[in-house]
Amino acid sequence: MSERPTALVTGASRGVGAAIAHALAPTHDLLLGGRDAEGLAKVCDGLPGARPWPVELTSVTEADVAGIDRLDVLVHSAGVMALGRIEETPAEVWRRTMEINVIAVAELTRLLLPALRAAHGQVVLINSGSGQRSNPGWASYSASKFALRSFADALRAEEPSLRVTTVYPGRTATDMQREVRAQEGGAYEPEKYLNPDSVARAALAALTASRDAHVTEITVRPSGGPVS
Repeated sequence: MSERPTALVTGASRGVGAAIAHALAPTHDLLLGGRDAEGLAKVCDGLPGARPWPVELTSVTEADVAGIDRLDVLVHSAGVMALGRIEETPAEVWRRTMEINVIAVAELTRLLLPALRAAHGQVVLINSGSGQRSNPGWASYSASKFALRSFADALRAEEPSLRVTTVYPGRTATDMQREVRAQEGGAYEPEKYLNPDSVARAALAALTASRDAHVTEITVRPSGGPVS
């Protein structure tokens, strides 16, 4: 059995989640979680010590986490976004956004708490600038990210043996951002956005901080200026 620490990363088939998986691979054994089994397998192929963990995050049960007795790192990177003004956003959009961005995070964390406690582990939640302020047309997504921020704050207070970090990236050059720009009716300009590796390095800084340091929040913005 490997003596390396173990990390579980959700949303690991692409974007920030995949970048975090690559950042952790030199030092951690990895469980890469998400619905895209093919995408997870491709990421795992290039990372020794990585295994796919295909799962529907909105319906995780104790059976899915059976055998995970000790977990050093849990990274929540999976999420969805649907833009629209409040008058255009029906209840099903709100429910789906909250279900994936908040409730699935809370339930997976709850199920893995014994394993995290056993390792005095760390939890990283990839949030968004929308978790710090809300803009027109972003109500459902922003509300979910404010809720995720509150969840992190409560988890940190309730579980003093764990380190809990929220990362607030600005716009990042990912497939999700391409979809966002399409919904906004604007051009996708990756050169103006954060690289997913930059977000991963910010998360890694919190994870590798000395044990006397608890990095609770990190805000990362593109260096060319604020991009909301």
